[in-house]
Amino acid sequence: MDLLNTLVAKGLRRELPTRDEALAVLSTSDDDLLDVVAAAGKVRRQWFGRRVKLNYLVNLKSGLCPEDCSYCSQRLGADTGILKYTWLKPEDASKAASAGVAGGAKRVCLVASGRGPTDRDIDRVARTIEAIKEENAEVEVCACLGLLSDGQAERLRDAGVYAYSNNLNTSEATYADITTTHTYQDRVDTVRRTQEAGMSACSGLIAGMGESDEDLVDVVFALRGLDVDSVPVNFLIPFEGTPLAKEWNLTPQRALRILAMVRFVHPDAEVRLAGGREIHLRSLQPLALHLANSIFLGDYLTSEGQEGRADLDMITDAGFEVEGVETSTLPEHRRGGGCGPCGGDGAAADEGPTADEGPAAARTDLVAVRRRGAGTDLPPNA
Repeated sequence: MDLLNTLVAKGLRRELPTRDEALAVLSTSDDDLLDVVAAAGKVRRQWFGRRVKLNYLVNLKSGLCPEDCSYCSQRLGADTGILKYTWLKPEDASKAASAGVAGGAKRVCLVASGRGPTDRDIDRVARTIEAIKEENAEVEVCACLGLLSDGQAERLRDAGVYAYSNNLNTSEATYADITTTHTYQDRVDTVRRTQEAGMSACSGLIAGMGESDEDLVDVVFALRGLDVDSVPVNFLIPFEGTPLAKEWNLTPQRALRILAMVRFVHPDAEVRLAGGREIHLRSLQPLALHLANSIFLGDYLTSEGQEGRADLDMITDAGFEVEGVETSTLPEHRRGGGCGPCGGDGAAADEGPTADEGPAAARTDLVAVRRRGAGTDLPPNA
C-alpha cells in the first residue's frame, strides 16, 4: 500500500505526515489492519527497538474533584462508586510505589484529583517524593496534579519530578463539550510551563468520547506541535454515573488504528498504551505493543487493570522486553528537550472519513472499580 510505504519512510526520517495521510490511517479497512500495524511497528522499532517501558500509577487523592470533566469518574457530583480519600501519607504512597517498582516499573506517576495544586499540596508531594526516593532512588517520578500556576513547575522540578503529565484529551474545537470548568488553553499553558521548567512533558488524549476522526487528528497534531516527549493514549472507560457512560464507540480494530496514527505522527516520542486498553483492545492487546513502547502496569486511578503478572507475561510472549532503569527511553536527539529540526507542518485537512461503527454490544462487564491498593488495606496490583 503506497500510503503505508510513505508513512514508514516519513517516520524513519521523523517527518510529519500530512493531515490527509493521518486521516487515511483511521479509515483503512479491517482487511488492511495487520499491514497498518506492521508498518507502524517498523517506525516503533526504529526508535525504541523491542523495549517496553512500564509505568505505575499511585492515586494520591481520589475523588473529591470540583471539575466537571465528562469522562472522569472523579468529576463533580459523579455517583460512580469509586474509592474516595484525601491525601495519602508519604509512607503509604512510597509503599504503593515500591510495589510498582518491584513489578518492573521504571516510572511512578503520582496523581491527585482537583483543578490544580495549592502551595501546600506541592509541599505534600515533595515529602512524598522524598519518601519514594529513599526506597527507590533510581525511579523516574512523574506528577499529574492538574493545572499549574506560575512557579509551581519549578518547585516540582526541584522536588525531584522528572516529568509532568497534563493531557489535552480532545481537540480544541470540541473541548468545551467535554469540560466547562477550565479550558483547552489552560491545559496547553500547563504543558508549556512544564517544558519551560525543564521537566519532560507528558500529554495525550482520550479516544472514544464520540469525537470524529478530524478531532483525533487535531489533538494528535497539536501534541506534535507542542513537542511533548510522551503521548499517553487512553480509551474511554465509560463509568456508570458519568455523562459518557453510554459512549461505547470503539472496537479493538479501531483502537489499533488510532494507536498506529499516533505512532506515525509521533515516531520518536514515547507512545503509552494507557487507560481502557483491557476494555477496548481485549485479546488484541499484544498487537498494540507493536505500536506503543510504554504501558501502565496493573491498576489505574479508579478502575482495575489487567493483573500485573499477566502484563509481564504478555510482553514476554509477544517477543518484547521490559526496559530497565539503565536504558534511556527516548532517542538521544530528544533528550534534554525537543526533537530538533523535523519534517514539515503537513497540509490542511479536507473533509475526512467518518468514524467506525461501534461494537455490537457494550461490554459494561469489563469496567471494574478499583478496590485494592492505594487508599485501601488490600495489596496493590503490580
